[in-house]
Amino acid sequence: MTQVLGKVVTFDEFVAKYPDNRGQRYELYDGVVVEMPQPTGDHEEIVVFLSTKITLEYSRLSLTYGIPKTVLVKPLENESAYSPDLLLLNLTNLVNEPLWKKASTVTKAASIPLVIEVVSTNWRDDYLKKYADYEEMGIPEYWIVDYGALGGREFIGKPKQPTILVCCLEEGEYRVSKFRGDNRIQSPTFPELDLTAEQIFSAGIVS
Repeated sequence: MTQVLGKVVTFDEFVAKYPDNRGQRYELYDGVVVEMPQPTGDHEEIVVFLSTKITLEYSRLSLTYGIPKTVLVKPLENESAYSPDLLLLNLTNLVNEPLWKKASTVTKAASIPLVIEVVSTNWRDDYLKKYADYEEMGIPEYWIVDYGALGGREFIGKPKQPTILVCCLEEGEYRVSKFRGDNRIQSPTFPELDLTAEQIFSAGIVS
């Protein structure tokens, strides 16, 4: 479970104080600091797998992209800041980011071709709050990787089963496509990416 910490703070106060020297991961939700739970091994194996596959693909295409370790995504409309499980940066647009140099934070959709959240126990954040904020920011592609089928039935159906939601921005709103089993992921950012939902889910059960 996520843990809410202390009083309401501004974004500037947040980046000045967090993360602390414990190496804990924090996010800011409308001024409220939230301590994120330690991810499971399965969660991290999926993040590593996706990072590797996407890095290979943008390298093959000679794109000026990169996957950073600890960069925040901040909607300009509120006092929130997120640390996605996987954030793909358009490195050439960082010169246009006002918070980049001092706080390694991006605010512009042009800097973020793709963002991926791997669902944990705080699944409502990925399906509701982050979905709404990423859409409002105009981020063109957002994946929700629900390998544990934790999301609500309105999102992944009944009976629940592991699902990947690929949300693609069209006319200012996300169009959502769902992928399961041997469905090949359809990514506008990487249309030639040869990757199925099951391959991604299986990355979290490496023995």
